[in-house]
Amino acid sequence: MAQRIDGIIPVMLTPFTDAGEIDYPGLVRLTEWYLANGVDALFAVCQSSEMQFLSLDERVKLAEFVVATVAGRVPVVVSGHISDDLDAQVEELTAMAATGGDALVLVTNHLDPKNEGTEAFRRHLAHLLDRLPRDVPLGLYECPAPYRRLLSDEELRLCIDTGRFVLLKDVSCDLDTVKRRLRIAEGSGLAIVNANAAIARDAMRAGSPGFTGVFTNIHPDLYRWMRLSGDRHPELADELATFLVVAAVSEALGYPAFAKMYHQRIGTFGSIRCRVIQYDVRERFWAVDAVLDKVIEGTDRFRAKIAALPGE
Repeated sequence: MAQRIDGIIPVMLTPFTDAGEIDYPGLVRLTEWYLANGVDALFAVCQSSEMQFLSLDERVKLAEFVVATVAGRVPVVVSGHISDDLDAQVEELTAMAATGGDALVLVTNHLDPKNEGTEAFRRHLAHLLDRLPRDVPLGLYECPAPYRRLLSDEELRLCIDTGRFVLLKDVSCDLDTVKRRLRIAEGSGLAIVNANAAIARDAMRAGSPGFTGVFTNIHPDLYRWMRLSGDRHPELADELATFLVVAAVSEALGYPAFAKMYHQRIGTFGSIRCRVIQYDVRERFWAVDAVLDKVIEGTDRFRAKIAALPGE
């Protein structure tokens, strides 16, 4: 049976130098920061990694580098699935499958690029499954770009029935949908991991085994505590959940540059350069630094409250 992949799974940033090249020393520090904050797995070469703006060679090297840096300490899942053309998808996914990741993640909108429905999804999926290595476990990601393509219940069952999928990064942002999917996947080995901060605590309490939203790039340890210890301290967990929701709203202020500003402050890497963003986030989003100040202040306050609990 394939390794189970769940828990707190950060969607990894890609640090760039001011010249726009991948900052590999910064990537080492970033990876070690995730691990020091207790993550259960890492999702490399995803949308937060700016995978749509990386060449195939860069995607492959990035995945290989993360796998080598982690060195088996936690599972690493990789995607790099950005093409609509099926032949290009086979090429890029075959290359990504060979990088040593613990699972290869397929992006749902590329399984139905024209949004034609279940039959197109089924046809594209079958084409890829026939051509990808059978010994590499697979995941699914309802990536919002270029459009958010949610799985129907029928499609989810289809994927489960293949026996090849171990993870769904759920981007439904709807608690009832998460609950329904948990029932469908029960006993299958497919982990339904929510990615939306607004329902994170409720989804965990409903049985979603973790969290894989963008603010795992700022306080993954707080999501981990909420998952593992929140029910023992419900009042603090509810207070924390509210803070995490409000903090996550700042994703709209130029993410992933916003998260890179945080890592620049703590010394993970030196530049907030992004390929996906071509504007000055401080000029477009006035007081963005002040917002980050408050996110950091709140994060530190909750870390202190947790540290003061008996047995924590």
